[in-house]
Amino acid sequence: MAINTSKFRKNLISWYLENKRELPWRATREPYLIWLSEIILQQTRVEQGTPYYFKFIEAFPNVQALANAPQEQVLKLWQGLGYYSRARNLHITAQHITGEFKGEFPKTYKELLSLKGVGDYTASAIGSICFDLPTAVVDGNVYRILSRIYGISTPINSSAGIKEFKQLAQKLLDISQSGTFNQATMEFGARYCVPQNPDCLHCIFNKDCVAFLSNTVGELPVKIKKQKIKKRYFNYIVIVSADKKTILNQRTGKGIWQQLYEFPLVESASEISENQLINTDDYVSLSKIHGITELVLYNDVQVVHKLSHQHLYTKFWIGYSNNLNNNGIKISEVQDFAVPVLVSNFISSFPEFK
Repeated sequence: MAINTSKFRKNLISWYLENKRELPWRATREPYLIWLSEIILQQTRVEQGTPYYFKFIEAFPNVQALANAPQEQVLKLWQGLGYYSRARNLHITAQHITGEFKGEFPKTYKELLSLKGVGDYTASAIGSICFDLPTAVVDGNVYRILSRIYGISTPINSSAGIKEFKQLAQKLLDISQSGTFNQATMEFGARYCVPQNPDCLHCIFNKDCVAFLSNTVGELPVKIKKQKIKKRYFNYIVIVSADKKTILNQRTGKGIWQQLYEFPLVESASEISENQLINTDDYVSLSKIHGITELVLYNDVQVVHKLSHQHLYTKFWIGYSNNLNNNGIKISEVQDFAVPVLVSNFISSFPEFK
């Protein structure tokens, strides 16, 4: 028999109050700081995200400061966190709040949900923590806890599953302390009811947990198989001129790394040799424009950069040029541009850029 609502709430909140981590954003109810922490922690572990949280509040102490900053500064500060649409949405939303809401965060769930980059989870978190709104959060941690304790096998990434888990979370929510309850569920999932090998023998719910009692902990939650990983083959042409300049292009189209900078790119259907590369139309055009006189492969083994739905197999080719004249940027300025981690790692390792 599943645990009753009052017992679930009592056990969970008691555990949280005794075991919670002292995280910087838990010492405030300021909506800007809560929103910032929630966006940073999407797809990011607390340990990785915390330094970025401090960097952002130092650079942008309030939503107006963030709104007034150039987007490139925001992207540069975000560099290394990945999923850069979060940073772009952060900036757009700051401008929207400053303009449409006169710098004040909206206080209703519906208005919070209207903000770019804010979905049900983030709107529920901000609303409950900052404004005591009776809205339950449902994230990966909550899916895991509820699916195991209540023995729910509905796929969490299906329409039916999303609806079922939200309804259950809402039913369980302690509306008298919604912010505390929501943080408790997230904390318990992140630190105790973990994805692999949870310590079920000492769990506060083990006498009521359907998954533990039926030996199905490792099978829950159920998730529909992800889409197939796409392989892409990147050939970056790193131009180095005699006058100490290089070329960076900004990615403006839809897809990965929008608005970030990278070296001129020749994408191929598979791994290619130097002879194949120099005969591509993209390389011929690039060489003609920038006067490449010599091409040298930097890494014999492809760098494999893994994104959520695609893996990038990458080679860096050094293209030497006599003179870029008025084109390009100074090599000494490369570090100032917001670039993907893949490119940043190369920049850090390439001697001529140090």
